[in-house]
Amino acid sequence: METRMIDMHAHIFPTITREEAVALDANEAPWLQIDAQGKGMIMRGSHPFRPVTPSLWDAAARIEDLDRQGVSQQIVCATPIMFGYALDPAKVADWASRMNDLAIDYCTPYAHRLKSLAQVPLQDTERACKEASRAKACGHVGVQIGNHVGDRDLDDEQLVEFLGHCAANQIAVLVHPWDMMGGGKRMKQWMLPWLVSMPAETNLGILSLILSGAFEHLPRTLKLCFAHGGGAFAFTLGRVDNAWQHRDIVRKDCPNLPSSYCDRFSVDSAVFDDRALRLLVDVMGAERVMLGSDHPFPLGEKQIGQLVSTSERLSAVEKQRILEINARDFFQLNA
Repeated sequence: METRMIDMHAHIFPTITREEAVALDANEAPWLQIDAQGKGMIMRGSHPFRPVTPSLWDAAARIEDLDRQGVSQQIVCATPIMFGYALDPAKVADWASRMNDLAIDYCTPYAHRLKSLAQVPLQDTERACKEASRAKACGHVGVQIGNHVGDRDLDDEQLVEFLGHCAANQIAVLVHPWDMMGGGKRMKQWMLPWLVSMPAETNLGILSLILSGAFEHLPRTLKLCFAHGGGAFAFTLGRVDNAWQHRDIVRKDCPNLPSSYCDRFSVDSAVFDDRALRLLVDVMGAERVMLGSDHPFPLGEKQIGQLVSTSERLSAVEKQRILEINARDFFQLNA
């Protein structure tokens, strides 16, 4: 049987107007500027933030991309600048609801090919839970959240409460790094925040749940996935286990060896190197790795699924799990 490809990590940015952005925050809220040649620019207030391509806001253009690359289904989610975690919770709740409705509108004409993850006002647990449940009822297959809210990491009591709500209501969660650490002079060029800080942010998110003991209080029914192959987690796990074994300050809140928690979450496959992918599968297990491309951004996989499908280090069974089966089970997608 031919393996279908399901890409579970891709981004959109709807045609948000300047007026919509101003209603949230005139200086920080993002919006989309499209010039006469059809080129797009994400704006933050009056300042350019990132040039973008049509598939980010045009579903027909995205389907053309997917057809060229042989992708059967894709799960899309907000570009993280859309989160608004530092802004007024009531306004962000309305904003998230609007963005989630736009995401459904984006996917609906191609509902058999495109599914969406919702965003929530994560700085307000009650509002975040309410929007996550509303979004599920509207057709979203899960939620995407950032890996922290200000100084609060995923082990924060309120963020754990939100994860518990998702577990209780069968809402899958994708954790995406954002608002990266180390944004000062030492990270001023060569895209170092994306190359150094972003993998560290994801690792911090995972370890905050493990070492705090938060996983001890969350049900195993929670479907939780970390983007970008879990960042630096797989490569540094041996160091973490070693520290837990030899330093009581590391294990004071964590009753079990850190590596024993690898069965509590999944990761995507966006590691861009066959050796790294093999390590990731060895650490996590093939059943906890899903195809994720970060499409359509420049740091994403240019030919979606190529790393997995051409790997010389994965078996045919492992490839099928990663390319299709795991995402279908995780997000409860129809065959």
